[in-house]
Amino acid sequence: MKILLLNGSPRINGNTGTALNQIIKGIQFNVQEAQIELFNVADLELRGCTNCDSCRKNDGNCVMTDDSFKIVQKIVDADMIILGTPVYYWGISSQLKTVIDKLYSKENQLRQQKKKFGVIAIGEASLDDLEYKLIGSQFECICNYFGWSLIFNKSICAFEAGDLTEDKIQLQELESLSVYINRENGF
Repeated sequence: MKILLLNGSPRINGNTGTALNQIIKGIQFNVQEAQIELFNVADLELRGCTNCDSCRKNDGNCVMTDDSFKIVQKIVDADMIILGTPVYYWGISSQLKTVIDKLYSKENQLRQQKKKFGVIAIGEASLDDLEYKLIGSQFECICNYFGWSLIFNKSICAFEAGDLTEDKIQLQELESLSVYINRENGF
């Protein structure tokens, strides 16, 4: 099983990175035969989709000279995608949104794949805040559209870099998300 984790935070070693690394720790311990790859989206050079539709005439490849092909191909090749994002004004980071928009280039191929999907949203607001529901609903819609399975949608309250490293309960919950991954694989 190929598992791709995307860190959508420009603060690579912040709370989102901590959360994703904790999930990786759980996967390494609990999931048999997993190939794990973590990408920091902020390290990629990405330009927004201009809806030129050139990808529709170019075998599903974006014609922009950026890292779009590289990251979209990683998503195509993965069996499971786990996204981590800080909450920015009731939504995901612009870096991660650009990656999501670029999926348009391989939409037909992606709709034929039965992927597993997980989302981690980390914000300053309390967990009952609407921002987490908005992000979760967005990814429920995306998964429904592609025909993918949303296996977890986890919200975390943490703001300052390092806040999450001090929250042992949240860290344990993140590590235990590997149970959902095992369940989806029949283990």
